[in-house]
Amino acid sequence: MQELSLITVLSRGNLILASANVIIAFSLLAYLLTHNFRNAVARSFCALLAFVTVVYVGDVFLATVDSLESALFWLKFQWLGIAFVPAAYLHFSDALLRTTNALSRLRRNAFRASYFVSLLFLLAVVFTDWLVWDGVYSPWAVHFQAGPLFWAFAAYFFLISAWGAVNVYRTRRRCLTSTSRRRMTYVTVSVAAPLSVFPYLLVASFLSPLSTSPLLFLSLAAMASVGIALMTVVMAYGVAYHGVLMPDRVVKRSLIKYLIQGPLLGICVIGLMLLVPQVERILGLPRDTVLIFAVVVGIVLFQILITLIQPLIDLLVYQGDRAEVTWLRRLDERLLTSTDLRQLLENILTAICDLLRVKTGFVMVMREGQLHIDTFCGSRAAALSFLRSFDPAALTAINAANGQDGEFVYKDGFWLLPLRAHGEEATLGILGVEARAELAEVLTEEERELIGALVERAETALEDRRLQQGVFGLLKQITPEIESLQRWRGTMPYAGLPALEPIEDSPIYSPDFTQWVKDALAHYWGGPRLTESPLLRLRVVREALRQHDYNPAKAMRAVLERAIEALRPAGERSLTASEWVLYNILELRFIKGQKVKEIAPRLAMSESDLYR
Repeated sequence: MQELSLITVLSRGNLILASANVIIAFSLLAYLLTHNFRNAVARSFCALLAFVTVVYVGDVFLATVDSLESALFWLKFQWLGIAFVPAAYLHFSDALLRTTNALSRLRRNAFRASYFVSLLFLLAVVFTDWLVWDGVYSPWAVHFQAGPLFWAFAAYFFLISAWGAVNVYRTRRRCLTSTSRRRMTYVTVSVAAPLSVFPYLLVASFLSPLSTSPLLFLSLAAMASVGIALMTVVMAYGVAYHGVLMPDRVVKRSLIKYLIQGPLLGICVIGLMLLVPQVERILGLPRDTVLIFAVVVGIVLFQILITLIQPLIDLLVYQGDRAEVTWLRRLDERLLTSTDLRQLLENILTAICDLLRVKTGFVMVMREGQLHIDTFCGSRAAALSFLRSFDPAALTAINAANGQDGEFVYKDGFWLLPLRAHGEEATLGILGVEARAELAEVLTEEERELIGALVERAETALEDRRLQQGVFGLLKQITPEIESLQRWRGTMPYAGLPALEPIEDSPIYSPDFTQWVKDALAHYWGGPRLTESPLLRLRVVREALRQHDYNPAKAMRAVLERAIEALRPAGERSLTASEWVLYNILELRFIKGQKVKEIAPRLAMSESDLYR
């Protein structure tokens, strides 16, 4: 009985682990498809993950069947993944090697042919008994029996997989930098993960001991499932860096956050559902009721646990940069958007108006040399009417009348108060509230102190906005440089390249690229904007320089002319067809040098339309 209960525990544990492998493989597949689909390495790894996921799905369903007849479909379904894993693995290894400039037409043709061979093996499983036949059913293991051609498939599987493993090892050896070598090490140590899908139970030498010792089989299966899950995550972690220009910190944080919020939560939910006893009633309640309650409580507790261990996760992800990242995160949480600041000022205005028992208030600020109503409460029409009648020159008088005492100044039916930066005389804006009597008759000393505190908050809000706008302006200025740094970090040198050239920033990535093209076209027939253009750093222009005796004007004109000709639509030229408009304007205006008043009639459009 003790052995039977242990077998039951191991069987249920294996089901949970098999489900975990499905969740992990599918989640990583979805992550790479959505985050890194444009990269060839990531796409080939996604193909490998897709076939591996099919096998793991079959494992989960086979663990729940109760007869051989119901298991046959899922046994064949698994072969959709088993048959194609070697081909996908070779495809993945070829993509890795190509990133190191190790190109091989033989290798590419080989992995393409291997997909076709895999398809033949799959068809043999589905429609014949040559590869597998019949089936063996036991409560802890369901599998086919080996057919006469199974050994051919086994040889194909391991030979192709071994070739892929060698390619992965070669990729690591070709890495020059410690960073790229470390990332490839993650992939190299996990090369055995795809081999786990091979149907080892079909090998006769394993059948006898495993069929007579379910404890041994279930224990080995559990250890294998844990190892497979770890290797899959490690391999995906190494692949996640390919083709991305983000810092390691961002990639690592994104992947770990995704694994925790997605796969780990899913595994916990599946575990809870499978651990609830298979009985009709628990503590007098239906099992479904207890199951729903357990899942909901589990999800809530999981989120609380993640919040509690967040510092530990940050320590794992950020390590030496933890202090800086914590500061950046706090900055992100404390920065106020324009809407946030307007709402804050509106709340302050509302509090002041309620205290003074008036209906209208506003804050005026200076933008681009003109006063604007930044925030108001109450009557917008009254605030705009005051703004239209207000003379900006009166600001000096209001500041002088206000003095250092912070007193309101009456003007045109409103009490006005300049809002100043702390420790500065510069005026940030003007607070105005509707006047209904002499201020001294309205406010007590306590109310004056309260208004003073509210006004101080308004001044702080305006000052913070001014400072934040300066920060945002600086960020906009350094954004191109930051993007360049990310591109440089994403360029990994590998062995076997013809030459390791200095990494230069291409003008294409500059925010001024469009303006440089316009300037070059404006000086198409000569001028400093053509001969001294930053576009001379483009590779295509450098190649044109060699072809035109290193004359920058000729080289630039040749490249621009080819670019314009590339816009030429197919077919016979038309001066009025819409698809020819762009080409006609560029060709007539810049290459032929005609004037706008000459071009517009030929294209049957007005000069204003042509300029647009």
